[in-house]
Amino acid sequence: MGQKGENTMSKRVARLGIFVALAMVFSYIEVLIPFSFGIPGVKLGIANLVVVTGLYFLKPQDVLWISVIRILLMGILFGNGVSLLYSMAGGVLSYLVMLVCKKAGLFSIVGISVVGGVFHNLGQLLAAMAVLQNENIVYYFPVLLAAGVVTGALIGMLADRIVKAMKTQEYDMK
Repeated sequence: MGQKGENTMSKRVARLGIFVALAMVFSYIEVLIPFSFGIPGVKLGIANLVVVTGLYFLKPQDVLWISVIRILLMGILFGNGVSLLYSMAGGVLSYLVMLVCKKAGLFSIVGISVVGGVFHNLGQLLAAMAVLQNENIVYYFPVLLAAGVVTGALIGMLADRIVKAMKTQEYDMK
């Protein structure tokens, strides 16, 4: 690999590191914010702001890496095996569905974020059903659906503003 290829790879790795760090900071800030919907396990999903925004500026595989590495590191630092499993199930399912919706042009950025919020909660619920071997917790889904729509819309509106601002600055991160 020549000088240019090494330079490009170095920039890519540095960019991914910055995005992972930003997502981790957002995850940690979320823990500190005394914000609760009064529903166990429901959070704003501020770190998803990095994932949703990344879908518009980064290569799809880079966005997946950012999400997976952030989940792994936060799980190792602040969680446990079960929380890591739930987060990974929700994060990967959410990413895949958002990517498909974006590529298909099905929704605006807000809609994609809403879909991501809903499928993140669905992924966590499916993981919980498998771990607990209890299908009855599916009755919790309507609550999680509503939470995913609300938090997804909030994150989507923020992401929309960020993407528009970055496009006016003509950022090229691919």
